Amino acid sequence: MEIRKSRPEDLDTLMDIYAQAKVFMRNSGNKNQWIDGYPSLEIVLKDITDGNSYVCIDDDQTIIATFCFLQGEDPNYALIEDGQWLNNEPYGVVHRLAGTGKRKDIGSYCLQWCFEQCSNIRVDTHHDNLVMQNLLKRNGYTTCGIIYVSNGTPRIAFQKYVEK
Repeated sequence: MEIRKSRPEDLDTLMDIYAQAKVFMRNSGNKNQWIDGYPSLEIVLKDITDGNSYVCIDDDQTIIATFCFLQGEDPNYALIEDGQWLNNEPYGVVHRLAGTGKRKDIGSYCLQWCFEQCSNIRVDTHHDNLVMQNLLKRNGYTTCGIIYVSNGTPRIAFQKYVEK
């Protein structure tokens, strides 16, 4: 497997992966995350244009997962309730991780790749997204508290950090 930056010509495939992920979420009891057209074509295209969208490809060069990864502050992470971040050092952020479901442990592979780029990662997920919560915990992420995304809804905040 390999991870590379997404390209504009990947857009249709990425939107298909997000559509599949939404179905998986609903079938897993997560009915309130990624609703109302989120993530939209515009958001995903902006991720690509900004250089923050990545894909994981298999040995046949087929895209099997996608995610947004950036290094820098996320304004949604400025305020955390019911806990605290592990540190205030510069960090990377993972958003919109989704896979086709055709390869086991692809989420772990993508998270590990992000951690290799930056040893201080923050992630958030919906209360109902038990699959993502379990994935984060299995990969050494610590529950830090509650943050609020731009639409005002709460998310569970996680962080993984290894001191250099």
